[in-house]
Amino acid sequence: MKIGSSKKKVIVREYELEVGKIQVYENYMVSIFDEGATLTLERAYQIIGISEIHFRDKNFGFISLRKHSFAIDPTIYNYLKQLDNLKAFAIVSVKEIDMHNFKIEKLFYKKPMKFFIEFDNALKWVKRRVNS
Repeated sequence: MKIGSSKKKVIVREYELEVGKIQVYENYMVSIFDEGATLTLERAYQIIGISEIHFRDKNFGFISLRKHSFAIDPTIYNYLKQLDNLKAFAIVSVKEIDMHNFKIEKLFYKKPMKFFIEFDNALKWVKRRVNS
């Protein structure tokens, strides 16, 4: 008899924000923003606050799961890059427009950031970066 992986992904906490959902896991966060949302600096501060609650003294990663189209203020990355314990930033999407946007966003961030088509690959990369 084959038994599945004992390492289950357990959500520590889920936050419903004006712009979408933030899921907090043991050493990473996943964002799923709503269709048409605008991620402003003010709203990014909410997410940074969540990261400080859960990861104040430990490294973590962030996965932006882009199921929907939304707008993002690229100056947010100036603040995110100041989070020393944010070790990996992954974007997951199958949409070509998100790949183009990623190239622009990467110009603002300048820390480990990668684009993935599959969530599981993003998760493996984030965990590797966080644990190294």
